[in-house]
Amino acid sequence: MIGYLVLVALQIAAAWFGAPSVLKFIPLSGDPRTFIHAAVFAVIVWIVGVLGSLVLKDVRMPTTSTLATALILALIGAGLLFIPQVMAAIPFRFDRMALPLAGAILGYMIRR
Repeated sequence: MIGYLVLVALQIAAAWFGAPSVLKFIPLSGDPRTFIHAAVFAVIVWIVGVLGSLVLKDVRMPTTSTLATALILALIGAGLLFIPQVMAAIPFRFDRMALPLAGAILGYMIRR
């Protein structure tokens, strides 16, 4: 259990701070960039999961279906950003890209 908590903390930090570095190399702007950002979140979360499974005790190796689930939920989170009713229904303010990151982490944890 502790291994997964450490893994989630590593995934959040790596994705949050690593995605802008990766996105510098992708020449895209506007609304599609949000979906690319979500996909980069999912890939980074999965890669950190693979590396974490090699280092951390009692953490299983993620499969490609884990990557697919993380990618799908991250893209759903990015899609929710474009629905004004959903964003208005959330009672507190947060960084918009936290929603796709949460989707990627949730997708990873569902299929781990």
